Amino acid sequence: MALTDADVQKQIKHMMAFIEQEANEKVEEIDAKAEEEFNIEKGRLVQTHRVKIMQYYEKKEKQIDQHKKIQMSNLLNQARLKVLKARDDMISDLLNEARQRLAEIAKDPESYSSLLVGLVLQGFYRLLEPKVTVRCRKQDVEMVQAAVTKNIPIYKEAVKSNIEVRIDLERFLPSDICGGVEMYNDNGKIKVSNTLESRLELMAHQMMPEIREKLFGANPNRRFTD
Repeated sequence: MALTDADVQKQIKHMMAFIEQEANEKVEEIDAKAEEEFNIEKGRLVQTHRVKIMQYYEKKEKQIDQHKKIQMSNLLNQARLKVLKARDDMISDLLNEARQRLAEIAKDPESYSSLLVGLVLQGFYRLLEPKVTVRCRKQDVEMVQAAVTKNIPIYKEAVKSNIEVRIDLERFLPSDICGGVEMYNDNGKIKVSNTLESRLELMAHQMMPEIREKLFGANPNRRFTD
């Protein structure tokens, strides 16, 4: 039985509808797959950039942390230096006050003459020379002569050796020296300084740990005390 034109047209339309439906389904499938791939790629990119951002800010946070530690360390060091300087200034003030008080010692003839006796005898023992020159302040010549006269027999008895002592009457100690003596061997190459200033400096050096402990307390970082 031959198909009429109407039948042909109907079949053609039916085939076109089928093809169109398949095409639409294929488009939907492609769109769905593309959407899925897009979401996967978007998720991957977002995760990748999120990790990079987290790493960036983690690095920045570590840098800020390190910077804070360095700043804190610098501030602590500056504070320590200020404390040390304040302590040194206090000790310097203390020593300056002690130096100012040295001048008062020579104003008491009795105690000063007794002190000179000890300084002269100590100078003899430190030099251990047969010929000694003593230099002093011009105003102390008489007391120093008395100290020398008193100490010569004591020294001779102690070391079993003779000693000849000369007081230098041409060159005296400077007027700004608070007192005491300087002593030399015969050729002047060996010197013992027993001025009040030099004795103070020596005592300050020897007693510095004790002075610091009295002023600022014991150092917790110090392992040995001798």
